[in-house]
Formats: sequence, structure tokens, C-alpha cells
Amino acid sequence: MKTILIFSLLLCAAFAAPAEEEHHLSETAEEVPQEDVAAAPADVVEEEAAAPEVRLSCERGWEFHGFQCFKFFPTAKSWYDAEEQCNSLDAHLASVPDPRQYSFLQQLTQPHSVAWLGGFNLQGRWMWIDRQGFYYTNWHSQVSSTHYPCMYLRSNLGWGNHGCTSRFGFICAKSVFNC
Repeated sequence: MKTILIFSLLLCAAFAAPAEEEHHLSETAEEVPQEDVAAAPADVVEEEAAAPEVRLSCERGWEFHGFQCFKFFPTAKSWYDAEEQCNSLDAHLASVPDPRQYSFLQQLTQPHSVAWLGGFNLQGRWMWIDRQGFYYTNWHSQVSSTHYPCMYLRSNLGWGNHGCTSRFGFICAKSVFNC
């Protein structure tokens, strides 16, 4: 499974590389006569021949972690409105696949104590809004998922669930590859 995920990420990164640069580099190589290449300084020739560098970074205001970009919004919104705002930014409410990411998200929300996550309960089953597998859990308290089907992060403890119309800050997450 990890191999497929890594392969998918690498493939996505390859397609995310700017096509214009590759086109420009190939045009440059064709247009420059060989005798001019020999006369050019070595570092200039190497710079033109080098492949474009793929940098994993996030937009201003977003934090990088685990091939994703995250942003905490302290403005209190319902779970539905928070997911809608994340969608408008090509993102989803954040999922939590492992303890390291949960720790990162806890730090991201400081000094606020709670924030919506992308977890929700549908027909007695917890899921992530971004369709990741729900394998890791870190419940501090869990109440009736029938009446409280939306998940939130606690900055100092595990997560909990609450009514989706309650208003909390929230965390959006999106891929650095934008595939």
C-alpha cells in the first residue's frame, strides 16, 4: 500500500512540474549551436541542462506536514460551513491518519482549545471527509454519534464529537501536488 501511495505521489509530482520550463529548455538546447555551447562557461551549460527542481511547499499562510498543506481558521463556523470554506480553497477539513499528524494539528491550533476535523459519522461508521481510511483513533470522549456526528480536535487531549451545527474554528488540509 505504501509503495502505491509513494508511486502515486511521485507520478503526481512529475505531472505537476511546469510544462513551459521543459518546453523552454528543449527549445534552448535546439537553438544554441554546438560551437556556442563549447564556448559558454560550464556552470551556464549545466544550469540550462538541469531538470526543473520540484519543491514541496505550501502557499503563504499554510503549513507543510506529510505532503499536505494545513491552515487553521479560528473563525467559528458549523462543521458544514467549515467544510464548504475548505472546499472553496481546494481543500477539505483535515483528517488524522496517525499520532504524528494529530500532534502537529494540536500545535497548529494553539492557543485555541478545539477545532473541527474532517471526521463524521454516517450510519454508525466513522469516516474522513477526504475519503482516507479511518484506521487511527484518538478519542478523549465520544458521545452518541447519532446526535453528535461531527468530530473535533482538542488541543490538549484526544478528539471528541459534537453536533455539526455547533460553531468552532477549523483546520483545512490540501495536497501539495494539487492533483
